[in-house]
Amino acid sequence: MSVVLITGCSSGFGAAAARAFGRNGDTVYASMRTLRKAGDLQALARSESLDIRPLELDVTQPASFSALLERIVKESGRIDVLVNNAGVLRAGAFEDLDEAALREVMETNFFAPFLLARAVLPHMRRQRGGYIIMISSLSGIAGLPGDVAYTASKFAVEGATEALRHEIDRWNIKLALVQAGLYATGIFASSMPGQELLPDSYPAGSPYRGFVEHRQRELRKRLPQAFSPDIIGNLLVRISKSDGAQLRWPADDISKKVLATMWAQDDAARDQFLRGVSGTPWWSAGGEPPADSG
Repeated sequence: MSVVLITGCSSGFGAAAARAFGRNGDTVYASMRTLRKAGDLQALARSESLDIRPLELDVTQPASFSALLERIVKESGRIDVLVNNAGVLRAGAFEDLDEAALREVMETNFFAPFLLARAVLPHMRRQRGGYIIMISSLSGIAGLPGDVAYTASKFAVEGATEALRHEIDRWNIKLALVQAGLYATGIFASSMPGQELLPDSYPAGSPYRGFVEHRQRELRKRLPQAFSPDIIGNLLVRISKSDGAQLRWPADDISKKVLATMWAQDDAARDQFLRGVSGTPWWSAGGEPPADSG
């Protein structure tokens, strides 16, 4: 059985991954920003006799990575799988997002997983093997309007992972990307607080406000059809047992369709496709949102 470290386990994909790997018989280090949110995983581990060990980790504090990894190796002898899952979303038009929000997204979604991967590589090289799995997104292959910061972070994850895999494969260290679409996780909570479409801090006089509210309204309509995070958890276990030949793993039929469509199109066709799926042709044409969107 494997020793697995997962980030962002307080909910969503991370919690689902911890459950799936635990039920697979693996030793799971389930990290999260605060252990106050570990209650559900701890209760599950007790009820099903799973080896899930919650630990505290702020992925934006890379100075803490070495000590945490040394602790895991001391306790369990090795680290076989790292799942970089922790992430944030700051929705809004690019011009409306302040520099702090842009940097927060890049720090959490790009720098954190790659600095943690860099910290784990010496251990995996000594073992002459390991698996690093990056949770990406359809936003890593398809840039949607109103999603610039998150899209930028996931495109960066995709490119860096593709390049890095050729540097570390000589030690039998494998890399994988998981392209996930719309899933029932908590990542949208900060961008749609309560019954409001936008947080109070969003610029009231923004020329993009109607556009962003339309995008958020459409997203809210789609959330009831979101996939279960358990799909991702089970997929991660399957990836960890694979031979590393496949880099990109679309998580569901919708992801597979989008991936195939985006790779097959020229720029004009991509533009038309992206405007269609985001519901924004009216915006690009200088019009008003559809009457039924309110």
